[in-house]
Amino acid sequence: MPLLALLNRYLLDYRGLLLGVVVFQALQSFGLLLIPTLNARMIDEGVARGDVPTVWAYGGWMVVVAVLQLGCNGIAIYCGAKCAMSAARDLRRDVFHHVVDMGHQDVSRFSAAGLITRNTNDIRQVQQFIVLSATMLVMAPLMALGGIVMALAESFRLSWIVVVTVVVLGVVMAFIVSRMVPSFAVMQERIDALNSVTRQQLTGIRVIRAFVREPAEAQRFGEANLAVTDANLRVGRLFALMFPLVMFIIGAASAAVVWFGAFEVQGGMLGVGTLMAFIQYLLMILMGVMIASFMAMMIPRAAVSAGRILDVVDSPVTIDFSGTRTDTPAPGEVELSGVEYRYPGAEETVLSGIDVRVPAGSTLAIVGATGSGKTTLASLVVRLIDADAGTVRIGGTDIRALAPAVLHAQTGFVPQQAYLFSGTIADTLRFAAPGASEEEMWAALDTAQADFVRELPEGLDHELTQGGTNLSGGQRQRIAIARALVGRPRILVFDDSFSALDTATDKALRAALARDVDATMIIVAQRIATARDADAILVLDEGRIVGLGTHDELAESNPVYREIIDSQAAAATGEGV
Repeated sequence: MPLLALLNRYLLDYRGLLLGVVVFQALQSFGLLLIPTLNARMIDEGVARGDVPTVWAYGGWMVVVAVLQLGCNGIAIYCGAKCAMSAARDLRRDVFHHVVDMGHQDVSRFSAAGLITRNTNDIRQVQQFIVLSATMLVMAPLMALGGIVMALAESFRLSWIVVVTVVVLGVVMAFIVSRMVPSFAVMQERIDALNSVTRQQLTGIRVIRAFVREPAEAQRFGEANLAVTDANLRVGRLFALMFPLVMFIIGAASAAVVWFGAFEVQGGMLGVGTLMAFIQYLLMILMGVMIASFMAMMIPRAAVSAGRILDVVDSPVTIDFSGTRTDTPAPGEVELSGVEYRYPGAEETVLSGIDVRVPAGSTLAIVGATGSGKTTLASLVVRLIDADAGTVRIGGTDIRALAPAVLHAQTGFVPQQAYLFSGTIADTLRFAAPGASEEEMWAALDTAQADFVRELPEGLDHELTQGGTNLSGGQRQRIAIARALVGRPRILVFDDSFSALDTATDKALRAALARDVDATMIIVAQRIATARDADAILVLDEGRIVGLGTHDELAESNPVYREIIDSQAAAATGEGV
């Protein structure tokens, strides 16, 4: 069972706290069971006989037991809460660290919204289950079994009421719980779907407004919201059915005890205090059964959440970062030999038969039609994904064998969609080089043509919103380029990173890179103007290399490259007209 496996894994480190829960809950349950007996003795031996000292004596013992019970209960709750919070902290840590190690296809398998739900809502469900288990699950059986023993000790003749009531209550609770189990699973799935819709809409709010899709998206959100509401209502109806039935059973049982107990008292076979104690024990038994049943309802929901959490934590990652090599015999060199890659579930390879070597300090531009595999090739170089066949070497060493820290120190990457974290511009730049000085950051910004930063009143201390949405697309792109430059990597990979720049800025940036940066550069380009000055240009078509050479060589002999030049020239002519 996933829940047991998860609890066994994450609670064993807190055995001391769990032992404290069991010991102090047992003591407080013993005190709880002792109070009705003391109360019965006080009534039968003190109140009924007018013996005031006996009343004071039993009353004093009741106060002592109540105070001790309260203290034990408080300690047990503290131990349980600390245990639950610590386990939840460890769960969040492990889920986060595992997600960080995932490749792009691993994240896609779960979806970003699903991973967020698992690390928040699902872990909260498990945490609540641990807290409730510490406060209720330990106490419930002790209360129920202890209540049965004490009730039988008070009056064996009324015990049949206990048996009948427990059986009826058990059947009712089992029926309700069996209906709740699938409802909880559906609820979690629909929460995932709602989170996914919300995340997409918030991320793409500009696109929604641009195409005036607010009504359609509002309807889509409303449908997802309604689905969650329906799932919650289904569970809520079962709860609404459960509590009146339970209260009816408890009331009927209490009435039966009073009715039949009155005859026992009238016949002198039972004292009034004993009858009151029996009623209290009956209520404890029923309360114990009800708590156990309530926990039985929590178990399925916690089990669903535990399973979803373990699905992430135990899922194999497609990229193995266990490499330990630190040597790079040919620093700055990039080589791909016989590389092939196919996205999970795809029938055709995205890249096939890729053989190319990029000498240290040179610049390779990659061009090709949309969907030709340019971004995939760039992702292989910085190891966002691993090749299905063939070898990628960085500095002469197989990329899989390199220690992750060595690989990331040697490579800088600027993705197609620049993403900036919230914080200052300095914080963003130091993301790649935590120890970077202000001079180094300004130098990287100058090379990246991010002159606008100097015009900001706060300069490097200018606050960026999440995603850098308070900057234009071109400004975000230039900050992302500066972030890659500030770490001074030996290899720089630009995945269509100049597309948001105007042609003048593009040209100035390429000139600055050639002047200021001593690194191997791989540039994925859409515009021929961006690629033409590269030492070599790689032409991709449907995942295969169909050309490799300089601009002049390819323009003269390669039909695919020639077609790209002609199409861009035609587009430029059309714009001019």
